Amino acid sequence: MEQKIQFDEALIKRYNQSGPRYTSYPTAVQFAENFGVNDYKAAAQRSNNSDRGLSLYFHIPFCDTVCFFCACNKVWTRDRSKTTPYLERLFKEIEMQSALYDPSRKVEQLHLGGGTPTFINNDEMKQLMEKTRQHFNLYDDDSGEYSIEIDPREASRESVKLLRDLGFNRMSLGVQDFDPKVQKAVNRIQSQAETFEVLEGARESGFLSVNIDLIYGLPFQTEKGFIQTVDKVLEAEPDRFSIFNYAHMPSMFPTQKKMKEADMPSSDEKLAILHATTERLLEAGYVYIGMDHFAKPDDELAVAQRNETLYRNFQGYSTHAECDLIGMGATSISLVNNTYAQNQKGIDDYYKAIDAGDLAVFRGVELTEDDELRRDIITRLISHFHINFATVEQQWNIQFNEYFAKELPKLAPMVKDGLMTLNDEDLYITAKGRLLIRNICMVFDAYLTPGSENRFSKVI
Repeated sequence: MEQKIQFDEALIKRYNQSGPRYTSYPTAVQFAENFGVNDYKAAAQRSNNSDRGLSLYFHIPFCDTVCFFCACNKVWTRDRSKTTPYLERLFKEIEMQSALYDPSRKVEQLHLGGGTPTFINNDEMKQLMEKTRQHFNLYDDDSGEYSIEIDPREASRESVKLLRDLGFNRMSLGVQDFDPKVQKAVNRIQSQAETFEVLEGARESGFLSVNIDLIYGLPFQTEKGFIQTVDKVLEAEPDRFSIFNYAHMPSMFPTQKKMKEADMPSSDEKLAILHATTERLLEAGYVYIGMDHFAKPDDELAVAQRNETLYRNFQGYSTHAECDLIGMGATSISLVNNTYAQNQKGIDDYYKAIDAGDLAVFRGVELTEDDELRRDIITRLISHFHINFATVEQQWNIQFNEYFAKELPKLAPMVKDGLMTLNDEDLYITAKGRLLIRNICMVFDAYLTPGSENRFSKVI
């Protein structure tokens, strides 16, 4: 498949509504508290009858400073001793979780997110990985996709080398913007020197892939200023870029109130930033993976997309589709068998649950067969920009046109607008439609009702 993208400003403005990012389907809005620990344990037991590998996610919530734009579940503190009681509970959870799974199941994917995972010190990181290896079947080589999110202000060449020695082989570096005025407005002061020192350290240590995170839509950002940041990062030639659209939702994320709405770029300026950034990355030889992500053509994500083996979950795009995901730590979400299960969000509630001697799951959802089918459709669209009807029909024992008789007519305006091509055998998303893939996925979402999409961020 061709991995191109076409920027049509008029279409983007017309389709720029609110909608889910589809890191899960059903989305977290459908998670309910009538799903509990026993439901999760039953799902884990069922999963042991499969040949799926495991994916582990650890949530480290601590941050030394608070970035005003951040919508993650985090604990802002400069008291490093707070990591001790958290890791004690996390280690207990590792033990309890591992007991549910067949020990022969390999960990194909591992990810540390936050917060700031490197907030914990080197000795604690060693203990965490030792505990993980003790209870789960990790690879001793680079066969697995083991990644970590890094704030360059909380890392060095030495700590990066340690991470590599512990088994990590991929990293994502948070940058957001190098403009000092923007950094001051969002309370994230970060120099180019410390950022690129960590990136170079990753290369020296043999990391297989480095991703750079940028955010557009922050206070005082302009097209010219943002492209200057993009150009500086391009000089370092990272393997991947994630270009996120900032969603200003201060009613949900109080720290966002510390940024003045009057300082935010206009919607037209945001579009100009996105357009210029897209053009610059394509000119530099990167391909559009989808949902804010770009990669070099020989990157494993780009290759997997061309082969239609790419997958997307809570950690983003992955080459390991057939895994049961075990989320550990406060607020983390598991995807096991046909269920989603979320841990307690608050630190105190998480501690209380673990101290009581059981898992911290407090809500979730068990998917119906219709949920699983629609999740498959949405995943194919987001990952491959293509659906072959015969493939879906064979896997799910349906007649595509009959099953989605209500949905297919809703695609007609999108076909007319050139977002996709549609025939009796295939649906292909065009280069013009790829930036609007969330809109197309929403057609297949059985839970969206008029007005309900407004609880989500804008698609662009």
